[in-house]
Formats: sequence, C-alpha cells, structure tokens
Amino acid sequence: MSQENPFIFLVDTILSIYIAIMLLRFILQQVGADFYNPISQFIVKATQPLVGVARRYIPSVKKIDTASLALVFTLIIIKLVILFSIAGYPMDAQQLAIRGLYDLISLVFDIFIVALFVQAILSWVNPDPNHPVSSLLRDLTFPILNPIRKFMPAMGGIDLSTLVGLIGLMFLKRLVLSLFQML
Repeated sequence: MSQENPFIFLVDTILSIYIAIMLLRFILQQVGADFYNPISQFIVKATQPLVGVARRYIPSVKKIDTASLALVFTLIIIKLVILFSIAGYPMDAQQLAIRGLYDLISLVFDIFIVALFVQAILSWVNPDPNHPVSSLLRDLTFPILNPIRKFMPAMGGIDLSTLVGLIGLMFLKRLVLSLFQML
C-alpha cells in the first residue's frame, strides 16, 4: 500500500492504536493483571463500549474473553478492508482472513516484545515498583520471564532473563510469521 497517501496513514494510525488497546485488554485479562491499575482502568473504559455489545452475542469460553478477541480480529479485518479500498487493491475473503490472522499474531508478539523492552529500560533507572507502569509491565511480562528465571537465575547480580525473553520472542515471531509466507 502506498505510504504516501495521508488518508491511509490516518486510518492506519487511528485504528492500529485502538486495536492495540483492545488487544491489551484481552492480554491483561489472560495474564491476570491488576484491573485497579489506572492504566488498566483506562484500557477498560476505552474498550467497554464495543466489548459490552460484543459480550451480549459472544460468550466467554472458560476464562477466555472471546468477545474481546473476536473484536480485535474484526477490527483488524475492517482496517484492512478500509486500507486496501483506499489504496485500490482488491482482496478476497481468504486473503483478508489470512492477512488479518497474520496481523493479529504479529501484534501479540509486538506487545510482549515492547513490554519486555520498556521493562528492561526502566530497570536501568530503578523505578518505583508500585508505579502503575512498572506494576502493569511486571504483570504483563511475568508469564514470559518466570519460566526463564527458573532455568536461568541471575548471574552475578545481573538478570539476563529479559534479554533471553526478547531474543526468544523475536525468534518465535519470525518463525511463526514465516509459516504465513508458505500460504
């Protein structure tokens, strides 16, 4: 798609931000993040209008908020339809579904990679552990870092688990997304 078109830039930016916020809501629920955190409260309030409607029609499956996940995928498809329409590229339903799934998986990896990276940067300045950002990042990255820390404890007071997590996630992202190249 042409990056020179300002409408593509505007639509892509606005929808991508909202999609990321919606996906963050889903991920934070899955990792059991503190929903009294002010950042979590913002995410819930920003996404509640759509999630509230979707939950009437899409039930949760066990502890998985399928309504939020379905909304993320639907918003990605809507974004792609709008962007490809503006750019003048035709796309069939199968291509749209594959590209939507590709974008969803890529965004999930990106959220965790950015969270680990920001947490690593913040660790250099020793932030307040009770700060809402630190707390939320800890909740978000715990499922990734905890297993790594069990097998790789801090060496000489230096915790390399974040670096291992970043490298591992980047590798997995490339591996999983390369499977889409075969489709």
